[in-house]
Amino acid sequence: MMSRQAFLCSLGSLYLSLLFIFLLMDVYARPANNSVLREKAADGKDENEILPPDHLNGVKMEMDGHLNKEFHQEVFLGKEMEEFEEDSEPRKNRKKLMVIFSKVDINNDKKIGAKEMQRWIMEKTDEHFQEAVEENKMHFRAVDPDGDGHVSWDEYKIKFLASKGFNEKEIAEKIKNNEELKIDEETQEVLDNLKDRWYQADNPPPDLLLNEEEFLSFLHPEHSRGMLKFMVKEIIRDLDQDGDKKLTLSEFISLPVGTVENQQAQDIDDDWVKDRRKEFEEVIDANRDGIVTMEELEEYMDPMNEYNALNEAKQMIAVADENQNHHLELEEILKYSEYFTGSKLMDYARNVHEEF
Repeated sequence: MMSRQAFLCSLGSLYLSLLFIFLLMDVYARPANNSVLREKAADGKDENEILPPDHLNGVKMEMDGHLNKEFHQEVFLGKEMEEFEEDSEPRKNRKKLMVIFSKVDINNDKKIGAKEMQRWIMEKTDEHFQEAVEENKMHFRAVDPDGDGHVSWDEYKIKFLASKGFNEKEIAEKIKNNEELKIDEETQEVLDNLKDRWYQADNPPPDLLLNEEEFLSFLHPEHSRGMLKFMVKEIIRDLDQDGDKKLTLSEFISLPVGTVENQQAQDIDDDWVKDRRKEFEEVIDANRDGIVTMEELEEYMDPMNEYNALNEAKQMIAVADENQNHHLELEEILKYSEYFTGSKLMDYARNVHEEF
């Protein structure tokens, strides 16, 4: 007969095994958001620094079709977002939030209206734009080795393959001599997609050479109306199941192909479905006809659309407007700080009158 101690050890092992299996199931059941995946190259640098980033600050949807979960924080905090991420001390974060409140409240009436919030959203979005411009200058220098102010597709291709571990000199020599490159299928597929994007960023007259401004459009399509259209086409292509170049609700709430190991996860993650359903019905589908066209998705994706910014301002106010006066008081923003900053502030009510 098994001793009581042996039985308990056996039960403990069974529990750990079941817990491990459950954790694995949870990992594979949830849709993977590629925007949070950051691969590092062997030299410690981000190997994607010359690639169009999947995540675009201040844009409502990621390049892979996922909703931008940090959008509200990005358009409320701008460049100060990193400070809230790094500093988790509630007292300091409260003070920062109070300073932001006073900046948004331009008429100093101790409350924030929709127009004030709209102006602030546009200002913070522009901050992200300027940040992208500065980063682009650095990345452009990295792919323009001869410093002539133009980058050819071959120059970029060499740098891209070098970031993937290929020998840069060997690749450059083979491309120069029109020799065949031995590239794995996955890398070749990425290259083909990048080449399509490269052509789109090449403004007329097309010469397959990108200057710094065109390279910015290549990396950040939100800076160019033409590239914004291209990004929308790519997203619709990935989500559109019947090929009509429009999106129904069922298509929009289905997981993009290849985002999860187990496709049955479509029915598992309730948050995914709920968030996308709400965004589709209340925001993207402007005329409420149950269909999202390319034009509607383009308007939704445009970060500098003033009408969208006003709608976003009204939505952000509605989330925390407990007294229903269509304005935000400081106490309301502090109470709902996690929505605006990603940082939860404890004891906000007790401290607000002490510090403000």
